[in-house]
Amino acid sequence: MFRLLYAFLVGIIGAGIVHIAIIFLLPANASNDAWSRIAAIAEPYQPVLLENVEPSVLPASQRNPFLRAVACRFDLEDGPLRVSAREAVPFWSMSLYDRSGLNVFSISDRAAPGNVPDLLVLTSKQLSELRTEMPETFDQSLFVETDVTQGMIVLRVLVPDESYVRQVGRALGAISCKPI
Repeated sequence: MFRLLYAFLVGIIGAGIVHIAIIFLLPANASNDAWSRIAAIAEPYQPVLLENVEPSVLPASQRNPFLRAVACRFDLEDGPLRVSAREAVPFWSMSLYDRSGLNVFSISDRAAPGNVPDLLVLTSKQLSELRTEMPETFDQSLFVETDVTQGMIVLRVLVPDESYVRQVGRALGAISCKPI
């Protein structure tokens, strides 16, 4: 009887360990991640307005009626990335994700130097090269140094009420996401 109970407990604990291992390995082995879904509908450096994508790309459970979002894939092998807008918006937040979907950096307009998004993403080497000849156009830009070479930027903008829909739409439509 004791051996039967022992075998049962070992089986339950072993099954638990296997299930936990599968749960932890699932994101690394998933083929339908955010990167793949955005890559299927847009080229790198092409901003994608996430409210216009198919529900299979962004499920309804992940949509917020008060936020509009733009995603842009990049590869720092092509050079530093500059993400900028031309128009101020009520509130914005920007997140940098690596290829596997890990959030590497986030910032909002409350911590940035202005209320117009302007971000430069670069590697340590690119930053040191840029510091030798800093263009004046980057005086209000926020510099993000990262070791991520391929990733995705997601810019979210608050739409507090219906009167801001056009302003936010214009701002998101004018988002620039390109290597410099």
